[in-house]
Amino acid sequence: MNIQNKLNFSRRIRRTPFTSSVEKHGVTGFSVVNHTLLPKSFQNSIDDDYLHLQKYAQIWDVGCQRQVEIKGKDALKLIELMTPRSISELKPGKCLYIPLTDENGGIINDPILIKISDDHYYLSVADSDVLLWARGLAIGFSLNVRIREPDVWPLAVQGPKAAHVLAKIFGERIYSIKKFNFDYFLLDGSSQLIAKTGYSRIGGFEIYLSRPELGKHLWETILEAGRSENIRPGSPNIIDRVEAGLLSYGNEMTVENTPLECNMDKFLDIYKEEDYIGKKVLLRQIKYGVKRRIRGAIYEGPKLPTISTPLQVFDTDKRTIVGSLTSGAFSPHFKSNIGLGMIGYGCWDNNKEIFVKISDQEFRKGLIKDLPLIQ
Repeated sequence: MNIQNKLNFSRRIRRTPFTSSVEKHGVTGFSVVNHTLLPKSFQNSIDDDYLHLQKYAQIWDVGCQRQVEIKGKDALKLIELMTPRSISELKPGKCLYIPLTDENGGIINDPILIKISDDHYYLSVADSDVLLWARGLAIGFSLNVRIREPDVWPLAVQGPKAAHVLAKIFGERIYSIKKFNFDYFLLDGSSQLIAKTGYSRIGGFEIYLSRPELGKHLWETILEAGRSENIRPGSPNIIDRVEAGLLSYGNEMTVENTPLECNMDKFLDIYKEEDYIGKKVLLRQIKYGVKRRIRGAIYEGPKLPTISTPLQVFDTDKRTIVGSLTSGAFSPHFKSNIGLGMIGYGCWDNNKEIFVKISDQEFRKGLIKDLPLIQ
């Protein structure tokens, strides 16, 4: 199948150091994130990939997960300004999930922060232009920092066998990395950052490749090392993501939503001493409460395709709209359709009965669920 017949490539859509490898190994579809190709499917079905991910290991080209490098005397000051999460106690070698907020408390992005040293950080960003936002803030606040997008390309190995695969390449020390920590490992004479992070419930590792010319070599080396672990190419799986309650920027949340509406309470230090953009709005929401929150849903009926257009959620009267589902799929675990979306106040309690509108002629009975759907 010629994928280029379905997506017109140009310099505006960037390839990654792994794109030629995913093409060689049978990619059947791409999306575009951060102006960069993200493989979305191979020859296997979403269900088959989901079941495989629960047992084995998969290699994912997530080079679209671009890095915003912030370095300099005022690096910490800038990042504290960008997020309602305190990072002042974060040690080098650690990673942290942080929402970035604007003056209205809206989420600009929800990256993983990687602290390389006291004045050197990466923001591993979702699909929005954080590079421009950070540069604008640095200029506006006259901060002494250098901000750029480095030539660094993440490659993920996810699944319960991920550590076994990487240990064959990088040694037993890979087992000592704790969740949301990173260390450096040798690859062809170069030092590469490997973090125990990833966009899956099962978890795994992300290799932040700083020598893109080694992309093909790294991909093939991992596949060869993982043969006995039944490794295969894959991509972030929608079923796994919804079950885990992992949010997708641009789907479940946009700049119109605050971190409190998006269940990020445990990732926030709203009262932190350092000032940050959007603080007044979030303090007000803490005082008066929010009117909507992201919740999960499980709903009846035959298997539905993944959600591409939001599905309206109604109260039991089938007349009152209480929210919408923006991501969803059929879960082999629940043997039912599942979804994620923003639900209005008064209707977001666990096991609240709802109806999901599939079409003008079809409503599916369901239940609101707390997240994650699977612990």
